[in-house]
Amino acid sequence: MSVPNSSSPKQPPPRNFAALLELLRPGMRALDEVLREQVAHFEPEVRDLAAYCLESTGKRLRPLLVFMAGWSGRPTPEPLLVRVAAVVEMTHLATLVHDDIMDHAILRRGRATVSSKEGPDVAVLLGDALFAQSVWLSTQFPTTEVCQSVAVATRQVCTGEIVQTLGGPGAEPSRERYRRIIDLKTAELFHVSCRLGARLGGSPDAFVEAAGRFGRRLGIGYQIYDDLTDFVSSAEAAGKTLGTDWASGKLTLPVLCLLERVGAAERERLLQQLRSGAAEAGATIAARMAETGVLRSVVEEGRAEIAAALAELADWSELPAVGLLRELAAYLEGQLDKLLAPV
Repeated sequence: MSVPNSSSPKQPPPRNFAALLELLRPGMRALDEVLREQVAHFEPEVRDLAAYCLESTGKRLRPLLVFMAGWSGRPTPEPLLVRVAAVVEMTHLATLVHDDIMDHAILRRGRATVSSKEGPDVAVLLGDALFAQSVWLSTQFPTTEVCQSVAVATRQVCTGEIVQTLGGPGAEPSRERYRRIIDLKTAELFHVSCRLGARLGGSPDAFVEAAGRFGRRLGIGYQIYDDLTDFVSSAEAAGKTLGTDWASGKLTLPVLCLLERVGAAERERLLQQLRSGAAEAGATIAARMAETGVLRSVVEEGRAEIAAALAELADWSELPAVGLLRELAAYLEGQLDKLLAPV
């Protein structure tokens, strides 16, 4: 059923993604301020490193989801939404610090990773410190739901990395395993961002749950998009080290789709190429993906996840938040389509 928030002023959704970002700019500025404030909570010896991570400017999709799901139609951001956006972003940043160690990545958001600058020992401990600070900040709310949700999400993200690592380069190709890993590592934080945003924005309980489901399916769609960029983008355009998944033997959806379309002999040869970590392997396999129609199929699977996410919002069209969430989904769909342009 549709339960509009009669106390919120009616405002049409923005007409494009740029307008959406402009609408949410006050919230993002407030988020930057809260993140800067967190640096002072770290011990003096590590403040510069904490600042290096917290001041890094990326897409910040998770905070955007918090603000969108909690949107009431008023441009001034609610303080609780700003703080929960800081919690999820800090949790995400901690996972990135750890991911870069596992992937031996040297570039993140256009800058050197902490692991490449200071070594993996420092990076793993800094990631732990960021996790700890995000949990501390999550306790500063009038409800324990924030802390509980963030703690569960942190555990699930770490579990996803463990499941992926235990498989190692010799893992048997499996769509089910891939889906499980991205549900844990990516979709969970998207789910938490939308759910907590809707909760702290004062939405009805049923919409809080629907927003969480929307976030989970959108997170899966986003990860499919991100995995595809490993084969069709450049490090400069993406702002991060590409090829870390296939070089470490991680079998993402584009690879799985390709393996399903070739014979046994070629399948084994492709797996050997991926696991070799050779610089030319990515380009060779990307060309084969284009020849076999894999890239288009993967884009369609990403679009299907976005459609499933949007279906969760179907009964809530009158809520101010829904127009914003739909606009973000449309933007992601457009970014997926752009990946086919060079093909």
